[in-house]
Amino acid sequence: MAYHRHMTTRDTLITLTQDLIRIPSLSGEESDVVRFIATVMENLGYDAIHIDEVGSITGSIYGNAEGASILLDCHIDTVGVDNRDAWSSDPCAAEIRDDCIYGRGAADMKGAAAAMIAAVGDFKRQTGGAFSGSVHVACTVCEECFEGYAASLVSTRIKADVVIIGEASELNLKRGQRGRAEISLSTFGRSCHSSNPEEGVNAIEAMLTVLPKILSLPAPSHPVLGDGILVATDIISTPYPGRSVLPDRCTVTFDRRLLIGESPSSILAPIKGILDEHPAIEATLCCTEGEIASYTGQTIKAERFFDAWLMADDHPVVQQSLDALNEIGIPARLSHYRFCTNGSRYAGVLAIPTIGFGPGAEEMAHTVDEHIAIDDLVTAHAGYLALIKRLLSKR
Repeated sequence: MAYHRHMTTRDTLITLTQDLIRIPSLSGEESDVVRFIATVMENLGYDAIHIDEVGSITGSIYGNAEGASILLDCHIDTVGVDNRDAWSSDPCAAEIRDDCIYGRGAADMKGAAAAMIAAVGDFKRQTGGAFSGSVHVACTVCEECFEGYAASLVSTRIKADVVIIGEASELNLKRGQRGRAEISLSTFGRSCHSSNPEEGVNAIEAMLTVLPKILSLPAPSHPVLGDGILVATDIISTPYPGRSVLPDRCTVTFDRRLLIGESPSSILAPIKGILDEHPAIEATLCCTEGEIASYTGQTIKAERFFDAWLMADDHPVVQQSLDALNEIGIPARLSHYRFCTNGSRYAGVLAIPTIGFGPGAEEMAHTVDEHIAIDDLVTAHAGYLALIKRLLSKR
C-alpha cells in the first residue's frame, strides 16, 4: 500500500495499522513486517532507513541545522495466539468493529507503530526539513523475549537526547516502570527406587523445605512503582515423569519485579540467605539466561534482568511533554507502566530521559480479541507530533 499525502490522517492510520496486523511477526519472525515498514518509510520520505544485525529497522529524518535527537521506540514482534477458537474473528484479519481495529498486536503495539511512523513522516512533510535536530523511529524485534536487547543496538547508532516509548498508556504520560528478572532455583538429591526412599535424597522435599520461606520474603517497596514482588511461575522435577524414582533435581522459576537500583546480586541475596540456613541442601541459584535466533540468523542471548527506571515528576522532559499534550487537548496525566518495556535499556541502563505515550490500554496486551480504538490512533498521532515539536524546540 502506498501512503501518500492525499490520504486523510485517519485513513492512513487505519490502513497502516491493518496492514501491520495482517503481517504475522512473532519474535524472531519479523522479516516480512520489516520489509513492509521499509517500503512505508520510503513512501513517506524518510531520509535514511537502517536495518541492524538482529533485524530492527530504524527510520530517520534530519533537519537543516544541528539540534536534539528524538527517538520514538516501538517493538514490532508479537506474542502468539494459543486459543484461536476463543477469538471472535481471525487475529490477523484486522477487522474493524465498533470503531476499533481487532487483531494480534493491535494494542501491543502495531497501532502505536503506525501512529509513530506516520507522525514522523508528517513532521518531515510539514517542516520541509527546516528544523534543528533529528527524529528517529526504531521498530525493534524480539522485545517480547528480551526487553531492551534490540534497543541496546539501536542506542549504539542513535545517540538520542530523549526517548519516547510507544507502549500502550491510554494516552497518559508514563515516566517509569518496574523492571523484571527471571530467577531459577534448583535443589538436588540422589535418585533411588521410590519403594526405598530412605536410600536416596528427594529433591522435591528439599525444595519444599526452603520454598515456603522464600515465598514469604517481604517484598521491597517503592513509593511510586509499588512492590518488588516475587512470584513462582513454574516448578518441575527430574526425571519427569518420575515413575517409581525419587527425583534428583527440582527447579522453580520465579518472576521478580524490580525496583530502582536493584541488581542481580541484591535480589538473589535474600534467597541465598535462606539457603545458607540449610547447609545440608545442595542448591544452585541464578538469574536465568535465554536465547532466541533473530530472523537475520543472529543469536540473541542475554540474562533475563531488565532494569527499572523512573523520571522525576519535575524533570524538564516530563513537564515539557505533559504541557505539549495538554496544550493540544489531550488530558494526559502522569503515571507509570505496570509491565516492562525497552525503557529498561534507554532509561534504566543508559539514563536517557525517557517517557511513555501510546494508544490503547495496558491490559489489552496478549489478550483474546485484542483491539485498539481508531480515535486513540488519531489522538496518539497528534500527540507524537506535539511531543516532537516541543522536545526539539526545548533542547
